[in-house]
Amino acid sequence: MRSLLRAIAFLLRLAARTDRSRLTKAAVLMVVGYSATPLIALGVRNFVDASIRLEATLALWLALGIALLLIFELMMEHFAHLSYFELGELEELALNEEIIELSNGSKGLEHFDSPEFADGLVLIREDLAKTRTAFTAVLQLGGIALQIVLTTVILVLLSPWLLLLPLAAVPPVLLGRRAQRLVDAAQERTAEQTRLSRHLLQVSTTPDAAKEVRLCGAAPELMKRQAEAWREVTAEVWRAQRRGALIRAGGQLVFAIAYGVAISLVVMQGINGQATVGDAILVITLAVQVSVQVSTALGLLTTLQGTGRTVERLGELRRLAAGGEAGTAPPARRPMPARLREGIVLDDVRFAYPGTDRLVLDGVSLHIPAGKSVAIVGENGSGKSTLVKLLCGLYRPTGGKILVDSLDLAEADLADWRLRVAPLFQDFARFELLLRENVGVGDLPRLRDDEAILAALRRANASRLADLVPGGISGLLGREYGDGMSLSGGQWQALGLARASMRQRPLLLVLDEPAAALDATAEHEIFERYQATAAQTAAESGGVTVFVSHRFSTVRMADLIVVLDGGVVAELGDHAALMARDGAYAELFRMQARVYQ
Repeated sequence: MRSLLRAIAFLLRLAARTDRSRLTKAAVLMVVGYSATPLIALGVRNFVDASIRLEATLALWLALGIALLLIFELMMEHFAHLSYFELGELEELALNEEIIELSNGSKGLEHFDSPEFADGLVLIREDLAKTRTAFTAVLQLGGIALQIVLTTVILVLLSPWLLLLPLAAVPPVLLGRRAQRLVDAAQERTAEQTRLSRHLLQVSTTPDAAKEVRLCGAAPELMKRQAEAWREVTAEVWRAQRRGALIRAGGQLVFAIAYGVAISLVVMQGINGQATVGDAILVITLAVQVSVQVSTALGLLTTLQGTGRTVERLGELRRLAAGGEAGTAPPARRPMPARLREGIVLDDVRFAYPGTDRLVLDGVSLHIPAGKSVAIVGENGSGKSTLVKLLCGLYRPTGGKILVDSLDLAEADLADWRLRVAPLFQDFARFELLLRENVGVGDLPRLRDDEAILAALRRANASRLADLVPGGISGLLGREYGDGMSLSGGQWQALGLARASMRQRPLLLVLDEPAAALDATAEHEIFERYQATAAQTAAESGGVTVFVSHRFSTVRMADLIVVLDGGVVAELGDHAALMARDGAYAELFRMQARVYQ
């Protein structure tokens, strides 16, 4: 019951925040419309008795009153629907915005590494479209409750024993809740398999994976596994649905028995002269209404019980996205400096991803002087990308500190810091938007600044895209949402570089494998251009450039080279110093150089 009440309160609060006037209008119209139904039954009773007594005038007025109540019953519900349907859509939109905010507006990315968060997100996404129906159910349930109260009062006035008829509606409600809990539990048990099934279906049908799937002949195997996962999900959920249906049927049987007893009671009173024909018709009519009210209420409660679990999951997502700090007052955050003077210091930084004790970084200590460029190299899995994410403030260190001009990032305003970071990751985003929007999102205040966008394209050596794309920088990219231009992987990556170039006076430029889709010559040209940008940034804001690359011809351009091995700093220095040391870096450099000889 607590979950049900929580769902009702949540939906009503959300509706009040979204559009209070529309909520009030819908509620008033629903009250008028739903109140008419039991009053119609009372009017029919009096009409029948008046007709039997041959009171024609009274019968005529009662018939007009019944007709008016019927109009209210039909029309008020229709006009209320116009208000609450639109309000339900606005509520769904508000919840979608909150899900986006929970996914992207938190302090870090730790929640994305949590299976609990992923499962909750899948279940909420599947149930979110039902919130519109759930809000409608809240208003309708309120109307049904009002009808039941009026019906109960009328029945008790006829005979106190008839109070048992509405009370007989309690067992179906309780058993309906038990049935819904069985279904919810089955959905939670199968959440992981649901995610797997959807992933396999996406991999089998999206253009990005189609080439490999087709050439490897993997489609039959992928679809086989998808079907197996989906059969497992549906079998589990259907078992719960069948058990729930039997439980609900038991509750409805209890009410059916009470229904028969109530009618028999009034018939006996009529035989004994204690009730009129109108009373018998009233009880039969109200019993039918109670039956409809109970069955409708059961359906509405089932919807709201499911929404109650969705509300709980939403609360869990809020907690996970907040890193378990929900309910605590955020500490005062210090702003970032306008210019770097000392640089960035990593002091004994350790990090393990959530849910594991394995340290990806283990005691990394490093000083990146202001205005310098740093290259991070190492084998796959050595912790390069993780170190970059920590520098960007996307994760917090498990141990140690990251200092920006002596300011600990743990005490800094991370939103302010992220505005001072110009990033490009190897898994760069592909925004299927207009070309100007794809680049301009790198610095939202200048989204409409065509000159700034064209300058960013030039710095990324991607100016020719403005000529290739139909419509220039106003042209659409991609074909998912319109007849836009398809780009190659290298062209998408060049746009990512342009996007990173949009930030003005950044304190940190991050390039994590920024040219993996480009050939060596194109990569070298881009880094030469970016070196100029880095030099300008260093002069204007003392900003540092950190990049990860496997191509040592590019790496040697950095002022400082960091060699990671197993999450620790194995070597540190510039290219000449590391070559003179003749260690791991020198060996890797010579090995790659031989490939190009």
